[in-house]
Amino acid sequence: MEIVKPVKRNVLLNPGPATTSDAVKYAQVVPDICPREQEFVDIMTGVRKDLVKIVHGDPDKYTAVIFTGSGTIVQDACVNSLVPEGKKLCVVNNGAYSARMVEIAQYYHIPCVNLEFPTTGLPDLDAVKKALQDDQDIAVVATVHHETGTGVLNPIKEIGQLAHDNGCIFVVDTISTYGLIPIDIEEQNIDFLMSSAQKGLGAMTGASWTIGNIQEIKKSKNYLTRSYYCNLFMQYDFFDRVGEMHFTPPVQTMYALQQAVKEYWEEGEIARWERLTKCWQAVHKGLSEIGLSSVIDKAIQGHLVVTVKAPDDEKFDFTQLHDYCYERGFTIYPGKMFGLKTFRLCNLGLITENDVNDFFVIAKEAFAEMGYSFPVS
Repeated sequence: MEIVKPVKRNVLLNPGPATTSDAVKYAQVVPDICPREQEFVDIMTGVRKDLVKIVHGDPDKYTAVIFTGSGTIVQDACVNSLVPEGKKLCVVNNGAYSARMVEIAQYYHIPCVNLEFPTTGLPDLDAVKKALQDDQDIAVVATVHHETGTGVLNPIKEIGQLAHDNGCIFVVDTISTYGLIPIDIEEQNIDFLMSSAQKGLGAMTGASWTIGNIQEIKKSKNYLTRSYYCNLFMQYDFFDRVGEMHFTPPVQTMYALQQAVKEYWEEGEIARWERLTKCWQAVHKGLSEIGLSSVIDKAIQGHLVVTVKAPDDEKFDFTQLHDYCYERGFTIYPGKMFGLKTFRLCNLGLITENDVNDFFVIAKEAFAEMGYSFPVS
């Protein structure tokens, strides 16, 4: 695609939306089209096939069901659609985004077993096993692959095996890992995973999806319906019969997603993961040079988010740090750990280790402006 004019590039070190390419941005500038035209239906069909392929899914077993909205909409769809009446959802909860699935269940009055674990560590698999064995009414187990609030990478393959051993389906929020960390949906024991365009694929906010087991989606047709707009079977069925969303799709966002998928294949699954790992390593190197450390043990980090322990004194001002960096083209994000002063540095988008190194030049200036010498601790 010919780029008419380069767009000012900002390096987003927040947890999403992520830094995008100019080609993705310009992909949205297209002639007006009715989304019911076959030309657009073909685009949707091609993107849906690619979304399954990215996680190595068998197209005869898995399908992509896309919704209009941010990642939370697909959490909503999976939670409200996949739990049969009289059965329970069990959420393996060690962070803000697994906790959100608990909240969704509560809003729909779905019985939910909330297995809470510390946000700074991994879930206790023995506790998960015992909960599933003790409560035969649990039909769905859900968790988050990578808790974006902390950077913890959960053992989804092992949790999925426990779910299957106890006759449950396994639903995983991969919103911040899809298209970044290599995922094999079957090998990881996943029945449904969720993601969103503005994260790992580096597209635009407005399209989110689940890659799900077709037979389980068909079973859900007979479950209690709790939502109209977010009903998983209804959306699947419309795609299956007509090739379209049941309601108006995010047209321009789909063109951007199509371009982002193209760029994913061009870069390659492993090359992308290696690039992001180098970014993560550069984050830790930069923090060490300033004298800061991460809250989460590096051994359980997902290489995508680092939660930084901020200086615990009156000189530190996150807003001042944020604004100084933002004015120079770098965006950072506050922490999401209550009772602890933190901020987050994320490498989810189209960034390189050089971008990270450039950020730390600016960050050091900001800390110096706040009156720190190095190391700060």
